[in-house]
Amino acid sequence: MPTASAEQPLRLAVIVGSNREGRFAPVITDWFVSRARQRADFRVDVLDLAGTDLPTSLSYDPPPAVRAELAKVSPLLAAADAFVVLTPEYNHSYPAALKNLIDWHYSEWQAKPVAFVSYGGISGGLRAVEHLRQVFAELHAVTVRDTVSFPNAGGLFDDDGLKDPIGPDGAAKKMLDQLGWWARALRTARTAHPYAG
Repeated sequence: MPTASAEQPLRLAVIVGSNREGRFAPVITDWFVSRARQRADFRVDVLDLAGTDLPTSLSYDPPPAVRAELAKVSPLLAAADAFVVLTPEYNHSYPAALKNLIDWHYSEWQAKPVAFVSYGGISGGLRAVEHLRQVFAELHAVTVRDTVSFPNAGGLFDDDGLKDPIGPDGAAKKMLDQLGWWARALRTARTAHPYAG
């Protein structure tokens, strides 16, 4: 198994969890990815679920068309050292497209850290995040404590971006610091001892 130097950038997969028509996700994504890419400790890849077409019926032996769709996403997830899931809140939880992506994979999540950027109405998407924490625990992933959330997100941005970036920028830095610590520690651990989940 190849060794991973502590100095090598961590591969961060940012998963855009909404595929709804007219979604607000691109605004949040642009803001977050611009912050993450300023850091030398991460190499950022974006996986936008609006560009995927995985069926909701899972299979241990998917047909060729489904294998082709999986080939677009599975290698990125497998190569990632860490994940940031960007999710809105739909009906007190997270989008079906996000659950579908999660359920099509298993080992890709194991022994890796997951952080969350959420948005929505008054709760800022935090109810979606709480549901996702339970799902990722079942998949042997580690969720970091701190999140970035945008309550009533539509009113926080204008044509120039985030109106008042101080609080969210600080929250993003803290979250990425935690994510980086976990990602580096778990990458080292996986390299020394393959995870036995």
